[in-house]
Amino acid sequence: MPETHNVTYSFLGPAGTFTEAALAQVPEAQGKPWRAVNNVGEALADVITGRSVAAMIAIENSVDGGVSATQDALASVPGLRIIGEYLVPVKFDIVARPGTTLQQVRVINAHPVAYAQCRSWLERNLPNHGHIPASSNVAAASSLFENGLADAAIAPPGIDKHYDVAVLATDVGDNPNAVTRFVLVAKTTKIPARTGADKTSLIVELPEDRSGALLELLEQFATRGVNLSLIQSRPIGDALGRYRFVIDADGHILDERMSDALLGLRRSSPNVLFLGSYPRADKAPNEFTSRYDDEIFIEARDWLSTLIEGESISS
Repeated sequence: MPETHNVTYSFLGPAGTFTEAALAQVPEAQGKPWRAVNNVGEALADVITGRSVAAMIAIENSVDGGVSATQDALASVPGLRIIGEYLVPVKFDIVARPGTTLQQVRVINAHPVAYAQCRSWLERNLPNHGHIPASSNVAAASSLFENGLADAAIAPPGIDKHYDVAVLATDVGDNPNAVTRFVLVAKTTKIPARTGADKTSLIVELPEDRSGALLELLEQFATRGVNLSLIQSRPIGDALGRYRFVIDADGHILDERMSDALLGLRRSSPNVLFLGSYPRADKAPNEFTSRYDDEIFIEARDWLSTLIEGESISS
């Protein structure tokens, strides 16, 4: 955790969001001030300006994949590092103003990601419904009392503890195993110690738009035994055919195979953004074959040094 007198943590609010549930998993944040923000950009700005020591943001969902708004924000805001990741099971309820029945619901207020994850249930149970997008899952519920445009909302379980709403249906998500991955982002250069169950996040640009360019990028990892748990393309925005790739790789920058892969990327890509190495939330040990042990890379470097220095030619 970066050294600072400010101990405020930012998260996508208001109270009751999945992001707040992720922040509740951070031991260092307990008992400290939490600041609810409206979007990812505001959360990262809090960190950059020093208003907050760190911000919790959603980066990936097991159903919908990477969160593009977060990926693009991290690519455009320099000086940030991911220092931890946290997993939150995703479940949803249908809530409405007291007195409303499910049969009366014609318009649903919901965050677009939540709406997509409940689409099948909605089509079965409310086939003629309309949808109004909300900025967050909690904001969807609170808006029922602000404008009255929607009859019901998709919201996290327990929202009735924060707002005077009636729960019309529970566990309406289409995938019972849905999980959202959150990352804690700070303005720091300190890298968490490696644990053997780590992840490294990067954003890498292709050197040029040509056949085989992506393959060459991926080979930097494959030839060193580094598994990729996420790779997603995002347009750079300056021209058609120009892409950057958001990558999560199994391992830590202090692992010899990972550091060697990063050197290969640096040689072949015009822009490699290192977002951080940090412990995996699931604590699953990184798996790789023995020929990619640290000792193999170290011995190879020592062998080369011996050849260059001319100390021995007997081996």
